Amino acid sequence: MQSSGWTEQHSQALREYLGKGLSFAEVANAINARFNTAYSRNATIGRARRIGISGPERPERLLRPKPQPKPAPVGLKKRHARPVAPTRPKLPVGERAAALNLRCVGIAPRHLSLIDLERGDCRYPYGGDKEGEAITFCGHPRREGSSYCVSHFHLTSGPGTASERSAGKVLLRLVEAA
Repeated sequence: MQSSGWTEQHSQALREYLGKGLSFAEVANAINARFNTAYSRNATIGRARRIGISGPERPERLLRPKPQPKPAPVGLKKRHARPVAPTRPKLPVGERAAALNLRCVGIAPRHLSLIDLERGDCRYPYGGDKEGEAITFCGHPRREGSSYCVSHFHLTSGPGTASERSAGKVLLRLVEAA
């Protein structure tokens, strides 16, 4: 355990000043002036807790005030909350929607395993939808600055700049279902 640097004289002064009703900041300043130390307010709080004494009683009015609601500016209409429509259709419990087998782009993936991927290969995943099905990767040469080949990059990134894409919906261009 690390020594705290508090001598018995300092601890006695801490008890004395807290007994007089000084705040922890005032106690720290008084001890620092008296003994030429550099204790912080938090150091005095910690020491007081370790030796089992509490600080001065705080009047109820000094505790955190309850926030008062701000009045609405004059002339502005109050907005009414609109009900939010569900984003996904709800299915009856126990039923599962049939999985669609979609082709994303007109490119034949090489279906490489993670171990077989080289440094410049596309990392667009295929498979893994069914229990125990292996996940393979596209494996075509990657686009500069991306983890995907050109076809998969455009499929996943959508139009516009990165900030424009994050502000709105990402549009995915899908080719017909297989």
